[in-house]
This record gives sequence, structure tokens and C-alpha cells, in this order.
Amino acid sequence: MSDGINKFLGDTPLRVLVKLVVVSILVGFVMTVFDWYPVDIFFGIRNFLLDLWRTGFAALGRVGDYLLLGAAIVIPAFLILRVLSYRR
Repeated sequence: MSDGINKFLGDTPLRVLVKLVVVSILVGFVMTVFDWYPVDIFFGIRNFLLDLWRTGFAALGRVGDYLLLGAAIVIPAFLILRVLSYRR
């Protein structure tokens, strides 16, 4: 049983606990220095996804504009090339 737990954790439970405590203190210190809080991170991710959702649909609208602008040049050029190659 002990070998299974050690294998799962990657080390003995006490050493893993000590490592987690040390890393938690360091991360907590860095977050305090930058005035970050877990709730702020959550809302930041949420706002990022909402902005991405909103601008994604705006980008799709712009794709339609790009399609029409490009088609105004590409389709006549395609037709002219087809007509000129049809003679051969």
C-alpha cells in the first residue's frame, strides 16, 4: 500500500507535504506582491472568455466583408482567365 501511495505522489507523503507547503508560501507571497487574488484570476479568465466570445462573432462579420471585397476582384479575374483559356 505504501509503495502505491509513494508511486502516486512521486515521493513520500511527508516530503510531498513539505514541498507543497513551501511552494504554497512562495506562490502566496508572489500573489500578494502583485496584489492578485484567486477571485481576480477567476474573473479575469471569465472576462477573457466573454470578450473572446463577443469579438469572435464580430470577426465572423468581418470575414463576410473580406469575402465580398475579395470576390469583387477574384471572380471577374477567374471568369476572364476561363474565357481566355477556353479559346485554346
